[in-house]
Amino acid sequence: MKMTLLEMTQDILNDMDSDEVNGIDDTIEAQQVAQIIKTCYFEMIGNRNWPHLRKLVQFEAALDLSKPNYLRLPERLKELVFLKYDVTKDGIADKDFKELKFKEPDDFLRYVSSRRSSATNVTTVVDFSGVSLLIINDTAPSYWTTFDDTYAVMDSYDSAVDDTLMKSKTQALAYITPTWERTNESIPDLPIEAFPALLEEAKSTCFTSIKQMVNQKAEQKAGRQNRWLSRKAWSLEGGVKYEDYGRRSRRG
Repeated sequence: MKMTLLEMTQDILNDMDSDEVNGIDDTIEAQQVAQIIKTCYFEMIGNRNWPHLRKLVQFEAALDLSKPNYLRLPERLKELVFLKYDVTKDGIADKDFKELKFKEPDDFLRYVSSRRSSATNVTTVVDFSGVSLLIINDTAPSYWTTFDDTYAVMDSYDSAVDDTLMKSKTQALAYITPTWERTNESIPDLPIEAFPALLEEAKSTCFTSIKQMVNQKAEQKAGRQNRWLSRKAWSLEGGVKYEDYGRRSRRG
């Protein structure tokens, strides 16, 4: 059963023999418990790639004519599965989405630096850091990197089609970190089967942090729930390994 933030807070306070509350801000202890639930929640989110957080997204246009080969990464991007771009040539009706390959920043820099800056199809683009990049201007992108985890930098763009890379021409599949709502009625964005693990992990942490006690039963329950979730996630994902953009891929 899914639980609201208030319901979890009340459950934990009850087990700690603390004062009853009608809201997460009624007492200092309730506020502490609500904060610990949040911390445990984001630890759970960070420990695996949850299937329900796998979303179709688009990269944002940089909206900067001086950086025609730049796109902004989606907000709250946790891990990228793939990125495609519409490489259709001017005058062709059918769309052609091609998967772009990631290069590590140092490899990307060596790759684009091997070009001749005097060539007519090469544009010198100055990165936000002030470093000059030699970018092909008559071909759709094939490779990309990121120097700051904010912007995606492509190796080329086709100026005959667009002045800059376009959001509408991107396709991406990625794991997106959820937001947190701190209200009595908010429900953490987790599958229903994960709520016991979150509750027991938060309960164990609350006993240790607030009561300065060890709740052996809560720790045992939290361990069992996390082991079960790990096996279940592996079964759902089938052991599939997803590519990321320069980080080691994590499995479900």
